[in-house]
Amino acid sequence: MSDSADLSRRERQIIDILHAQGSATVAQVQARLPDPPTDMAVRRLMHILEEKGHVNRKGRDGREVVYASIQSKARAGLHALKHVLDTFFDGAVDEALAAHLTRKDARLTDEQAARIQRLIDTARQEGR
Repeated sequence: MSDSADLSRRERQIIDILHAQGSATVAQVQARLPDPPTDMAVRRLMHILEEKGHVNRKGRDGREVVYASIQSKARAGLHALKHVLDTFFDGAVDEALAAHLTRKDARLTDEQAARIQRLIDTARQEGR
């Protein structure tokens, strides 16, 4: 699969829709795009994404082809998170978490805090 760095803004939007939906037809993608292009333009973009190795045809929904991202949502999320960490926080997870938690609208439940602590404890035990 190609690197997601080779995607245009519109291609990235389509991939994001496919990750959010799991899979989608051209009409479903078009309905979720901001300032949507024509259905032919979306079809062309889907074809380009298929050629680049980012999407594949999953089947059909009536006459419509159903597309899905080749990369799993979880893997794409990890890649995006690494990009954000590297770009904005010099790879420092603690800095990113601090930035998130110090926002005025940040909310951290007791359950989330306990889970974070368990993850930290596990990482320390495993030497990560």
